[in-house]
Amino acid sequence: MAYDVVVIGSGPGGYVCAVKAAQLGLKVAVVEKRATYGGTCLNVGCIPSKALLHASEMFHHAAHGMDALGVEVSAPKLNLEKMMAHKDATVKSNVDGVSFLFKKNKIDGFIGTGKIVAADKVSVTGEDGKVQELEAKNIVIATGSDVAGIPGVNVEIDEKVIVSSTGAIALDKVPQNLIVVGGGVIGMELGSVWLRLGAKVTVIEYLDKLLGGMDGEVSKQFQRMMAKQGMDIRTEAKVTAVEKTASGAKVTYEPVKGGEAQTVEADVVLISTGRKPYTEGLGLEAVGVALDNRGRVEIDGHFKTNVAGIYAIGDVVKGPMLAHKAEDEGVALAEILAGQHGHVNYDVIPGVVYTQPEVASVGKTEEELKAAGIAYKVGKFPFTANGRARAMLATDGFVKILADKETDRVLGGHIVGFGAGEMIHEITVLMEFGGSSEDLGRTCHAHPTMSEAVKEAALGTFFKPIHM
Repeated sequence: MAYDVVVIGSGPGGYVCAVKAAQLGLKVAVVEKRATYGGTCLNVGCIPSKALLHASEMFHHAAHGMDALGVEVSAPKLNLEKMMAHKDATVKSNVDGVSFLFKKNKIDGFIGTGKIVAADKVSVTGEDGKVQELEAKNIVIATGSDVAGIPGVNVEIDEKVIVSSTGAIALDKVPQNLIVVGGGVIGMELGSVWLRLGAKVTVIEYLDKLLGGMDGEVSKQFQRMMAKQGMDIRTEAKVTAVEKTASGAKVTYEPVKGGEAQTVEADVVLISTGRKPYTEGLGLEAVGVALDNRGRVEIDGHFKTNVAGIYAIGDVVKGPMLAHKAEDEGVALAEILAGQHGHVNYDVIPGVVYTQPEVASVGKTEEELKAAGIAYKVGKFPFTANGRARAMLATDGFVKILADKETDRVLGGHIVGFGAGEMIHEITVLMEFGGSSEDLGRTCHAHPTMSEAVKEAALGTFFKPIHM
């Protein structure tokens, strides 16, 4: 069986690359080791976690957010089994959608473990042990990432008591106490799900702030909001041990700057300390594909590895581990393989934390601009001064825009607030076209909307906001 393109992995990067390549007239096959397509994102990551985030938000809102609006309801009752069924139905709908796209675009799917046996050949080993070989003019590695664990700490993840994100979206009861090791995006999202459903949540983070590389001011505001919601947040804390106990598990940590160790116990411990590229069993060493010092597949500016005919995209290569980054790389690579000029603008990739309120960011942070020696100006606008936010009782947070001091070109945008993940995209589009804060500030926005806060922040960047 000969193909123009064989893609190993059917996550957002892999399946989008396959669909785009097929749309451009190439003969395409996809190899997937799971029983269903969609990779981590659709099966056990982005999609199921968002289903639980939304459902838990509705539960919490029914219990705490209705009375002030004049809607009096009795205390809601949690049916966790039904909530998990909603999550599972959402996952099935999405993975079935990928199968439909493969059929529609005449893409051949192979379920089994893929291995590169030559620069133009991929073997597929099925569950029954049978091996098929696919010939390929081009091979795309899109195998994504796996749980990284805790550096220097031996942790046995059983997905019942000590869990990764995979286990944290499938608990059969609400833990009385949940410890989250790692205050990044995954930890904060899943921690907030179980917090809203009734768990006492303790977050242990090595850095001095939550959300790692996010803008410092955004991170501080976010941490205050999470603490106000009831999270016990302990930063600058180095975890030294995670162990099972008779009643659950315990985590031992010590201050990063030195001091006495402490131990906390919980029913469940979530390990959310990041992810690492997944290259196991791909046969990369045998065919000579080079990896960098972080275990990522090395590529050039056109996604080529050092071996002719072999390419890589997504979490398995450099750059942010985001599904939409992988998708854009998949489209760009498909265009390149079809003789076009695909590219990805890595300066304009938004990131969203789907807590409540949401956090969204695109472009540079203040810390990055300072480190690069770039002169910039800042415009900010709080949702407390936004009419729609007041009407919705959603006044937490603000919009912040960073622009070049001389040219006014927007270099970054950061939003903390209700619906931030949707509002960030007008800043993203503006930046893609090299727009200025004045361009955005002079663009008419519907009133009353939350998005007016984005306009006001832009007005404040090049001159002054109107409503503050």
